[in-house]
Amino acid sequence: MAGIHGGAESGAIHVAAVDLGATSGRVMRAIVTAERVEMVEVARFPNGPIERADGLHWDIEALRGHIMAGLRQAFADDPLITSVGIDSWAVDYGLVAEGALLGEPFHYRDDRCAAGVDAVHAVVPPRELFAQTGLQHLPFTTVFQLAAEIPERLAEAEHLLLIPDLVAFWLTGRAVAEVTNASTTGLLDPRTRAWNEALVERLGLPRRLLPALVHPGETIGPLTPAAAEALGAPEGLVVTAVGSHDTASAVAAVPFARREAAYISCGTWGLVGLETEHPVMTDAAYAANFTNEGGVDGRTRFLHNVMGLWLLSESVRVWEAAGERIDLGALLAEAAAVTGPVPVFDANDPRFLPPGDMPSRIAAALAEQGAEVPATRAAFARCIVESLAVAFAAAVRTASELADRPVEVIHLVGGGSLNHLLCQLTADRAGMPVLAGPVEATALGTVLVQARAYGLGGTLESLRALVARSHPPQRFAPRG
Repeated sequence: MAGIHGGAESGAIHVAAVDLGATSGRVMRAIVTAERVEMVEVARFPNGPIERADGLHWDIEALRGHIMAGLRQAFADDPLITSVGIDSWAVDYGLVAEGALLGEPFHYRDDRCAAGVDAVHAVVPPRELFAQTGLQHLPFTTVFQLAAEIPERLAEAEHLLLIPDLVAFWLTGRAVAEVTNASTTGLLDPRTRAWNEALVERLGLPRRLLPALVHPGETIGPLTPAAAEALGAPEGLVVTAVGSHDTASAVAAVPFARREAAYISCGTWGLVGLETEHPVMTDAAYAANFTNEGGVDGRTRFLHNVMGLWLLSESVRVWEAAGERIDLGALLAEAAAVTGPVPVFDANDPRFLPPGDMPSRIAAALAEQGAEVPATRAAFARCIVESLAVAFAAAVRTASELADRPVEVIHLVGGGSLNHLLCQLTADRAGMPVLAGPVEATALGTVLVQARAYGLGGTLESLRALVARSHPPQRFAPRG
């Protein structure tokens, strides 16, 4: 909304959001009242893995520079901003000693994780680990990454800070762990939402690395004088804990109108599930590889990770690297026009996790099941989107069965809500309506949790009603 400005407005709360995704990041500023929420994008910047001699990392200094530049612009545009909230992808971390990082954080797609899985499971078998953590098995979960760490780095480190906590540390000097993101580490008890001290000790991990936990809405601290000066920030500006796992913030902004609803937070990953009051820790949930992660206001995000639009974006990257020019919007329009059946593949196949030649991997998967590989780019893209829709619909059905809760509508939020073909095919495959949007659900959740902490008040449900008024979703009805 280009018309947003920093002028005074009765009852208005002015905040900023740093929203970091696995392929891009953004800084947003917002004005929130009891009747509406308006956001403007101040900065958007690329993000992704970089290859170093020892594996895949994040270019954390480049990311830090983009964040600082974006916040400087936000404060210049709106001097009434009083709070900053930060969210990012989960599981990855920086090790800090004497206020400095001990090297670039590893990327969760780095292949070191395999050794960590073996090391952890040698001590705590998979079924028992689920009973301790409630988490779906993903080979890059923080606990596995830590088991693959260089022992000398762990010995030297003073703090383990997940990515949003690291950004907050840069700004405030305070080392904390926000609980929704901490719930993805495999080191948090999903019932008590406290660090699982017995598990940490059993795995031989240094307990001192795990900071004090904070909850969404709590103040982390004011900007340090150096950070305030570097950002040109107003005096007294604070960093506020939000649902710092981006999916926690996205789910907080899903405009649920009824309990019989599932969500899909769709970007690089597709996070598909239900919001529940308590973890679902059954044998069936373990067998289905579902996860229990922390949500805002003590809710549980009971969900399954599906590979998401990574399959499409990585395919487009490979095609463009070979010299083709791909207009994604045009490609999806051509994919929507494809007539006749296309083959589908298992979008959850672990071969699709690392970066690389995604089209060849998909072609190999299709060939293994005796399916013909699509001959055109449009048909290939349609095959990817159909496969995602199949995986999304299956995950919704499974979540409903495992939680013993009927589902009658699916909310699809995030960047995937702009992919109308995906929304329609998901409705078709699930046999129920899909309500698409908001696109910037994660940033909205980060904004609204701050606004509630500093005067807006209300319940999580009232925040969602505000989202629905400000960003009405688009409805896709199932066909056939």
